[in-house]
Amino acid sequence: MNRRHFLMSTGAAGVSLRASSLASPNDTVRVACVGVRGLIIDHVKPYLAMKNVEVAALCDVDESVLDKRLAEVEKAGHKRPARVIDMRRLLDDKNIDAISIATPNHVHTMQTIWACQAGKDVYVEKPCSHNMFEARQIVAAARKYNRIVQHGTNQRSREAVREAVRQVQSGLVGDVYMTRALCFKWRDTIGRTPEEPVPPGVHYDLWLGPAPKRPFTRNRFHYNWHWHWDYGNGDIGNQGLHQIDVARWGMGVKYPVKVSAVGGHFMFDDDQETPNVITATCEFETGGKKKLLVVDVRHWISNKEADISLRDRDGNCIGNIFYGSNGYVAVEANGAYRSFIGREQKPGPSMRGGGNLWENFIQAVRSRRWEDLYAPIDEGAISTTIVHLANISYRLGRTVYFDAEAYKCKGDDEANRMFTRKYRAPFIVPEKV
Repeated sequence: MNRRHFLMSTGAAGVSLRASSLASPNDTVRVACVGVRGLIIDHVKPYLAMKNVEVAALCDVDESVLDKRLAEVEKAGHKRPARVIDMRRLLDDKNIDAISIATPNHVHTMQTIWACQAGKDVYVEKPCSHNMFEARQIVAAARKYNRIVQHGTNQRSREAVREAVRQVQSGLVGDVYMTRALCFKWRDTIGRTPEEPVPPGVHYDLWLGPAPKRPFTRNRFHYNWHWHWDYGNGDIGNQGLHQIDVARWGMGVKYPVKVSAVGGHFMFDDDQETPNVITATCEFETGGKKKLLVVDVRHWISNKEADISLRDRDGNCIGNIFYGSNGYVAVEANGAYRSFIGREQKPGPSMRGGGNLWENFIQAVRSRRWEDLYAPIDEGAISTTIVHLANISYRLGRTVYFDAEAYKCKGDDEANRMFTRKYRAPFIVPEKV
């Protein structure tokens, strides 16, 4: 293992970058997938289906999960990937071109910076960072090491969503003054789980990474880590981030100047720390005009709005509504949109169509053009900061006023201290990448 990657050294200059050629013969892109429990369909199967793309390695800190996924790849008729537990073992492998990361939020930035320093391109799941500080560092690393870094806000690849954004920006419904990002998603209680010994085959210290050392519990581990502040960002930073990103993209805005969030953890008495209901109002100023983004996250039973659903048969309502001076556009997360024009709300243009963000990533890896990415890390980082500002407002119980140029909340030292965390050595995101 190269000590440079282990210590996240700031002196990582001199990394040999492949400007256009790939390490593998026949122009094959060799991808390592890191974190393969919950997103196996998204982060392994798309690569397996692509021509001249090889899943060269699977990596996970839970050996039982890792072995199960390796067996599934072989059973599907593909070459068995390398078996890797510690991601850092991938960094000095010159045969790996790209790393696809689907690990918990609290290690996304750290792992992406490691990969960029090692000359690898990266697909990193959303949110790209666990806090505000990391959102800047991940972009800085991608630029410094000239890497292709795609952010997992995969709504941007769906043709219907892309067309909806084009229609909104072309003036289909007039001057858009407000967008709602809806995340009404049924999630049951997680209950309570006791502290227990780390299960055999689980490399818990690697999983914790930069987070504080705490005893193992089932609710801090697989998936339910989303609902603990040490590792996740709640559903606003999970499903909600997709809709925040589409809203910001469609309105053509970047950072908010004002964010106010309220909510709580309702109904269930369990181990969850993050809110299961949160509403955040974000104010933007652009071209002398004010625009609003309202994020609405609700677990459990809720109504539909604008007939939006995630899938036709479930009780979820996941999507966006753009409100303009001459109508509104409703966008579904599953890749569809409808428009309603004028006071009469007459049906306007509509479309249904999906996409493949992983295929787009591989295309950009080949072209070496950041502008070919549908979801470049620069854009993903901006959307992710909205999640963090909303959570900071919620946790402090007050409105925060953000100065994007200074990258600070105005006159609020307590909020600014929440921009970063105390990192557990040696898993440190450095001040200088």
